[in-house]
Amino acid sequence: MDASGNWYLETVCPDLATMLQVRQVLYSGNTAYQKVEVVESDLYGRSLMLDGKTQSTERDEHIYHEALVHPAMVLHPEPRSVFIGGGGEGATLREVLAHKSVSSVSMVDLDREVVELCRKFLPQHHQGSFDDPRLDLLHEDARSYLKDCEETFDVMVMDLVDPLEAGPAYLLYTEEFYQIVKAKLNPGGIMVTQSGAVGLLNYHECFTTISKTLSGIFEHTASAQVHVPSFQTLWSFTLASDSPLSFLDNSQLNDAFAERINKPLKFYDGESHRSMFALPKFLRQGVQEEKRINRDASPVFML
Repeated sequence: MDASGNWYLETVCPDLATMLQVRQVLYSGNTAYQKVEVVESDLYGRSLMLDGKTQSTERDEHIYHEALVHPAMVLHPEPRSVFIGGGGEGATLREVLAHKSVSSVSMVDLDREVVELCRKFLPQHHQGSFDDPRLDLLHEDARSYLKDCEETFDVMVMDLVDPLEAGPAYLLYTEEFYQIVKAKLNPGGIMVTQSGAVGLLNYHECFTTISKTLSGIFEHTASAQVHVPSFQTLWSFTLASDSPLSFLDNSQLNDAFAERINKPLKFYDGESHRSMFALPKFLRQGVQEEKRINRDASPVFML
């Protein structure tokens, strides 16, 4: 990221960059793990950028966070214990806590400073969710935590930064990590991870590899994609479980939302669900043709 005057320049891929007119830079600095910017613009409102990549904005974060959280949560008949990896803005936590059945959430985000900055500057993202008594918030490596903890979970949500080379999360997308995750799921449990950009030119960077890696560990996987305007591309999510991922139909999904979620959703409903899980042909073909398995010894990085 390069701020030039009142413009924020972000590289989407090596041959493409975008510019956003910024009204105010609320914070710019470095934590022990990554570069952090919080900016405000007329177009997107307040936005969080990590290592030069837009993570979420006030205007459209609900698309990403509802698409990440609710399909997995609704698939489970009664999710009570939930794990969140990452999710520093608190918006993933907000959506998880909207489910009436949830009794406990363990959220592990490595970067305490990012969480504190989000609590201060992004109140519309977290909406007070950090103060919910059901939350156990920890600041440590998610992989080490899961390897050593005794808890098991009904749903596990990986809202992690992209697997950038030398970034803090690239070993949280590997076969070895997903084996740890699988061991921490209760019977019938479901995990979901954000799995990167899936535009026509960048779907092969990490999405197809994540899908291929998860399909070798879990009996059932399903992928979804949504358009997040501030990301300048389609974005993907991958669900995995050893239990069948059998979704309800439109009306049954909408009935489930009304019964199980304590607020109206802004993006996700039965009709949106159909669109999310109807992958275009090039993505389906890309997954079928993918041969790479993401392993600790040879991790796949997003460019």
